[in-house]
Amino acid sequence: MKIIYTKHALVDKFAILKKHGFKVLKKQISKTIANPENEDRKSDEPKIIASRSIDKKHVLRVVYRKESGRIIIITFYPAEKGRYY
Repeated sequence: MKIIYTKHALVDKFAILKKHGFKVLKKQISKTIANPENEDRKSDEPKIIASRSIDKKHVLRVVYRKESGRIIIITFYPAEKGRYY
C-alpha cells in the first residue's frame, strides 16, 4: 500500500521531534506499520495505532488510517515503554 503523510505528520512532526532529540526516519514509520509489536484498533476507531521499540526506553507510536487502498499517516510520536502496553 502507498503511504501518504498528512501535512502535520510530514512537516511538523519530523521537525518537532528532531528539535527534542528524537530523530525519526520514514523507514522506521514504515517498519512500525508493517511489523508492529503492538497494534491498537479500538481506542480511536477507525484510526490504528501501531507501536514498535526504537531504543531501550522508547517505542514509536504511529497513528494512521487506511483509506482507498492507501495508508494515511496522521501523526507519530515516541513514548516511554510500558506507558501504553
